[in-house]
Amino acid sequence: KMISQGPLEDRLAIRELIESYNDAVMRFDGDAWRSNWLEDAIWSLPGAGEIQGLDNFFPIWEQTMAGFSFVGFFASAGPITIDGDSATGTWYQQEFLNGKDGSKRKITGKYRDDYIRKNGRWYFQKRIYAILDAEEN
Repeated sequence: KMISQGPLEDRLAIRELIESYNDAVMRFDGDAWRSNWLEDAIWSLPGAGEIQGLDNFFPIWEQTMAGFSFVGFFASAGPITIDGDSATGTWYQQEFLNGKDGSKRKITGKYRDDYIRKNGRWYFQKRIYAILDAEEN
């Protein structure tokens, strides 16, 4: 049985949204990262909770990214379900984080996403991130 539901074209477009997001993270490209979100989106992070509005959470992303010399950011798909111009998805994320201070962290996380299609393109409406495992050395 397929874990995802809905038109293949929409599921592919959401996969490309994830790829765009991860590519922006790996290149430290804030403009590209921002372009994947709706202005009123919600980003939820462990320890920070839900932050609404791209203008409110983008500075957090910039500040966090400024502490890294390298970020490896790789996603594996869980179910993606399309319902008209909205959709949900689950992603399992591998993170390799090298701090400018010499620290190294490996994180396995899980995103629970809500997407909205606007003007023919899919965007993040909500991303809820949970850490499943982390190690530091």
